[in-house]
Amino acid sequence: MPKVVVADIGNKTVPGKTTSVKKKRVHGSDGRVREVMLLDLNSNTFDDDLTYVFEKNVAKARRENKKLLGSADGIERKK
Repeated sequence: MPKVVVADIGNKTVPGKTTSVKKKRVHGSDGRVREVMLLDLNSNTFDDDLTYVFEKNVAKARRENKKLLGSADGIERKK
């Protein structure tokens, strides 16, 4: 009989599974501190790590769009 697993569909990584993504703080040319995510190309979980980083980047872009435009999709509302 197959095992039933209940998980969030949006979450591509297995809960409790470790990833090889490293976060590093660097100084930009403008002097501001930025956080950079580093991926290990030889990791067994590279595709899951890449998906994780992509989801984080999309979430950040949607938050910025929401602040600037009032819509997370980046489309200005007609008045």
